[in-house]
Amino acid sequence: MSEDKKSVTGVQRDFEENEIIVSKTDLKGHLTYVNDVFLRLASYTEKEVLGQPHNMIRHPDMPRCIFKILWDSIQSNSEIFAYVVNRAKNGDHYWVLAHVTPSRDSSGNIIGYHSNRRVAKPETLNNIIIPLYRELSALENAHANRKEGLNASVEKVMGLLADKKMEVNEYFLSI
Repeated sequence: MSEDKKSVTGVQRDFEENEIIVSKTDLKGHLTYVNDVFLRLASYTEKEVLGQPHNMIRHPDMPRCIFKILWDSIQSNSEIFAYVVNRAKNGDHYWVLAHVTPSRDSSGNIIGYHSNRRVAKPETLNNIIIPLYRELSALENAHANRKEGLNASVEKVMGLLADKKMEVNEYFLSI
């Protein structure tokens, strides 16, 4: 069992509907700002997280393809909405509906990324997202070659979107 899997408790943390988790990163995804809600849910101090890669809170069950789609979107100047499961320092987890946008300087150049995360709807998680993400993770893990697994899961998501005749943001916001 990987170290990541050992540190997963299976305990879900919740936060209030009126709370927003906020973080900002530089162009490489290193944290430059986090709010108190982020720190409380993730169980880190500001000193522990600033300068660290945002993926320090990545849950090992999160399909890699969702992050590929996210990075492809924001690096091409677009915002993205996506459901994400994060891991707290002790291995607990919390689900969010993330909205990630490029941050710009006064000349319009992208200088980093800004993410606001809200409470995810339990019925959407249980009926759609969790089963889909399990399927995507299984597809990624079914390939000996990590890149092939990633490509297969991205293809699966793109096929789902094509079947529904929706863009990724439209899909995540519709469910």
